[in-house]
Parts: sequence; C-alpha cells; structure tokens
Amino acid sequence: MFCTGQTVLYGSNGVCMIDGVTEKRIGGCKMEYYVLKPVSTGTSTLFVPVSNQQLVGKIRCVLTAEEAEKILNNLPECGEWNDNKLERSESFKSIISSGDSVELIRLIRLISFHERQQVKKGKRLYLSDERFLKEAEKMICEEFSIVLNTTRESVLSRILN
Repeated sequence: MFCTGQTVLYGSNGVCMIDGVTEKRIGGCKMEYYVLKPVSTGTSTLFVPVSNQQLVGKIRCVLTAEEAEKILNNLPECGEWNDNKLERSESFKSIISSGDSVELIRLIRLISFHERQQVKKGKRLYLSDERFLKEAEKMICEEFSIVLNTTRESVLSRILN
C-alpha cells in the first residue's frame, strides 16, 4: 500500500506524488483509487484502481539517491542493435513498459550510439526509435534529477559520457 505524499514512478507517466486515495462510483460500483499527480505537469491527475493489481504493479517507489548514484557509476553496456524494425520496436516497448531503470539507461545508450553512427553516414534515426529514446530519457531524467537534486541535462550527460 502506498501512502499520501509518497513520491512514486507510475509506468511511462513518470514521477508522481500520491495525493491520496478516493472512492469513485462508476457504473453503480464503488471502487477505491490512488490519486496520482504527475510532478512534471501540475494540471493532470491519474486515478489508479487500488484493486487492479496489474495497474498498481506499474507503481513503484522512486529510487533513493544512493541507488541512482550506484546505477550511474556502473552504467550498463548498450548491447547490440537489432536491424529488424518490428523486433526492435517490440523490445523497446517492453523496456519502456517495464520501467526498469537499468534497462532504460541501456536503451538510451543503445539508441544514442546508433544515432551517432547514423549521423556519420548522413542518415537519421527512424521516427519510432526517436520516440522510444525521448520516452526513455523522460522517464530516467525526471526520476534521477529529482532524487539527485540536479538537472535533467546533467543526468543525461552522465548517462551518455
């Protein structure tokens, strides 16, 4: 169970503050919902049914500063580029939905490395790869910048250098 005021990461929605638990009646059925307020956008509110384990499973506590530093000090290898666009897309989608910090950093490093290779050849990334890169950067940089009290640019610089 999560507590009001707790900072969490909710899937690809990014860092959220738990604003409380509320009851809502939908279709004659009363249910309890976690009320999440994304940190990056003060105007939106997310409602996650407390009883839906699949959705609640996408909520996790943000890393501690020590955990984030440990990850940044032991950056994972970026791995091999998959030339099959469909397989690559499915793999990237899976990583994004997992929310695993180490895998997201591996993804950022992999796509960024491939992008540099493409630029050398006078080419660009596929739009879908660009989107996965931006999504992974948003998720990681938002969480790490908050827990490390630094800028997104500083986090990204550490990941790529």
